[in-house]
Amino acid sequence: MKAVTFTGAGGNDVVAVEERPTPEPVGEEVLVRIRYAGINPADVMQREGNYPPPPGAPQDIPGLEISGEVIACGARVQRWSPGDRVFGLLAGGGLADHALVHQSSVTRVPDDLDDREAAAVPQAFITAHDAIRSQAGLTMGETLLVQGATGGVGTAAIQIGLATGARVLGVTRSDEGRQLVTELGAEAINDDNVADEVGEATQGKGADVILELVGAPHFPANLDALAVQGRIIVVGVGGGAATEVALMGLMIKRATLRGTVLRGRSIEEKALVVRGFEREVLPHLASGAMRPLIDRSFALDDIKDAFDYIAAPGKRGKVLLDLGDA
Repeated sequence: MKAVTFTGAGGNDVVAVEERPTPEPVGEEVLVRIRYAGINPADVMQREGNYPPPPGAPQDIPGLEISGEVIACGARVQRWSPGDRVFGLLAGGGLADHALVHQSSVTRVPDDLDDREAAAVPQAFITAHDAIRSQAGLTMGETLLVQGATGGVGTAAIQIGLATGARVLGVTRSDEGRQLVTELGAEAINDDNVADEVGEATQGKGADVILELVGAPHFPANLDALAVQGRIIVVGVGGGAATEVALMGLMIKRATLRGTVLRGRSIEEKALVVRGFEREVLPHLASGAMRPLIDRSFALDDIKDAFDYIAAPGKRGKVLLDLGDA
């Protein structure tokens, strides 16, 4: 099989495309012939040596989400058969034309989604759903503020928040971003003056849940924009990982500040996350009420350009690697 590999830690000088033996599934693993894979900031962090894969995952092949076809199954697989179209999460190894995945970490692709659209779903929609619904407990009638609203997870969070019955405010810094946020059904908030704009939009109450996808630059504004008993959940730190938090402000608002990742969770934990996604999000994707947004796709030979692109700001949806002809 062909795989994107890292020969060490650094920049694009450590990125290569290599031939590797195609793995064979055992136990509860399925072997997926990958058509498209998502490229994420986490892959760039791994390339730089700042986000090592967990034990048991491929150590030098990045990639956290895929779409494709099951072509072989381990002896204990019950959910899947060769020929099934699936998409799902991996702890690593997704930027290749084949990958092993635990049977509980993938789910069936709705008929109306093609392979390209399907690859734009798992990391974005499963991450967003787990963060704002399962962990932050967003409910009908609350206000959700999405920091980093125009990327893959941000656009998914907007749609999930609206489907929950929440009011959704999306933070963006450009006219194009404001247009996208508005088209998705949310209200656009200017990145330069978040706390004041949120206060004005909510008559001083603030946001009940803040999904933080950028990191440190949005503090202390996040706490200022938060409602009493509000919840901030941090999913991304591409803009910076270190900040100061005013603990008295956290106390006065009786607020919750929480961080989360999917990659390092156990198979059992990931299975619960995927099942929650299947129950609450997949029907909306199947009906067309929700849609994955794709910024652009790259060919395997252009993987270094893809890493440069994913590291730059201003994306509108997901960035994908096309493995259909690999």
